[in-house]
Amino acid sequence: MAAPLRVLARIPAIALASAWLSGAALAADITLMCPPPMRAVMVDLIAAFERNTGHTVTIVFAPSKTIIARLDGGETVDVAILTATATDASIKSGRLARRVDLARSTIGVAVRHGAPKPDVGSADTFRRTLLAARSFARNDGADSGIYMKGLIERLGIAEQLRPKTTLVPSGYVAELVARGEVELGAQQVSELMSVAGVDVTPLPAELQHVMTFSAGIAAAPAAPAAIDALLKFLTAPAAAPLIRAHGLDPA
Repeated sequence: MAAPLRVLARIPAIALASAWLSGAALAADITLMCPPPMRAVMVDLIAAFERNTGHTVTIVFAPSKTIIARLDGGETVDVAILTATATDASIKSGRLARRVDLARSTIGVAVRHGAPKPDVGSADTFRRTLLAARSFARNDGADSGIYMKGLIERLGIAEQLRPKTTLVPSGYVAELVARGEVELGAQQVSELMSVAGVDVTPLPAELQHVMTFSAGIAAAPAAPAAIDALLKFLTAPAAAPLIRAHGLDPA
């Protein structure tokens, strides 16, 4: 699997530049909070946006629950990327003012590069694959981890998996897989693909859990024209190939 961060070179700069409207003449500073599933793609997209516009984006990377806690604590930010559900909750509470959907994220499993591809084509084969794995890892508390916990319970194998499951409180589950510490790991596909040395397979449609990530915009941002330019850039058709290359689907 090609390293996602290299894909930007294959997208003509002029195509990405066309997503920006040239009306924002003065350079501005934008603050943005971003959770791990969107980290790799935002690094590439923001770098292109800065090159093409002269604006500067300061990105704070943090787990979604930390971003929500900081917003609830009164911290101000121009743009906060969260799930659509969390964004709507922050809008309802007055922490954010509006929402723009950016990408859809799915869940997959990872094995160490070169290992046999896991059979996860159906609920039954996925169940057997989990039972056959010597070790397994998932998030503890994050959206994908909560979903996987419930899925394993629905498959009726929670007790069998508990002794061989490693719970990862934060960070990339695939790092354990790449180091050979666990045989199989589950997380959002975009997070799994952010780690070199693993091969990723999405869950089948019947088991899949799709999350939409959105940009939540502050009620009174310091540079509204620059933020509008950023949002148009992130949602332009020219950005779609890069979004897909990072294991996401454009919203």
